[in-house]
Amino acid sequence: MDKNFWYLKNCDLFERLSQDQIAQVEQNSSVRQFGRGNLVYLPTESSDAVFLLLAGRIKLYHITGDGKQALLALIEPGELFGELAILGGGERDEYAEAMLKSTILRIPGNVIQELMQHHPEVSLGVTKLMGLRRQRVEQRLKSLLFRSNRDRLTYLLLDLAEKYGRLTQQGVLINIKLSHQELASIIGSTRETVTVLLGEMQDERSIEIQKRQIILRKTQHLAQTIDFKLTPALKAKPDQSGEYMLKGAEA
Repeated sequence: MDKNFWYLKNCDLFERLSQDQIAQVEQNSSVRQFGRGNLVYLPTESSDAVFLLLAGRIKLYHITGDGKQALLALIEPGELFGELAILGGGERDEYAEAMLKSTILRIPGNVIQELMQHHPEVSLGVTKLMGLRRQRVEQRLKSLLFRSNRDRLTYLLLDLAEKYGRLTQQGVLINIKLSHQELASIIGSTRETVTVLLGEMQDERSIEIQKRQIILRKTQHLAQTIDFKLTPALKAKPDQSGEYMLKGAEA
């Protein structure tokens, strides 16, 4: 067994399995490397496997009728994606693309299905995963309806802060680098519009941009403008060292 065993053991879905059971999953799985910009899978491909991201970052997206990307989710190390295979296959309906150089463990769908049959906790974990992912997509879609570009961008920045935020003396640092085009793809806007809006927010000192990373300087004010409910962590103050890592944020 190699380091893939460790990744599987530390994945929420498999943490309660025995060493022998995890070893069996590992033996039936394979590791693949993807360079930045490489596609992991395409729509219409057979969904006969699920994927565990070991390193890097993956984005899931659709292509709209006018050729624009509509981003569905960002996948971080330790997360599963391509879970349609668990439901019995069929064709993929989204693109999966490496945003960074990525290492992925491919797990055959029948291996997960067998685990679900014999381990209720795995079945519950899969159901929870699908439910949470669907909930996030629905919340994002709701945030796009009847909102201005400004409000949609504000919602996105707060949403990213909850997942990637690090509290500093200057404010909440969103510890992920996304281009203006990528931000536009998520909110269904254009790169030019996002650039203008970010400039306006900087002029208002609501945000600060440093090396493609965004710091929310007035988090509570931004949340109030769109009626966004902040988590307690985002309301916290930095510790004596000047920083406080939010739960779930990257180091």
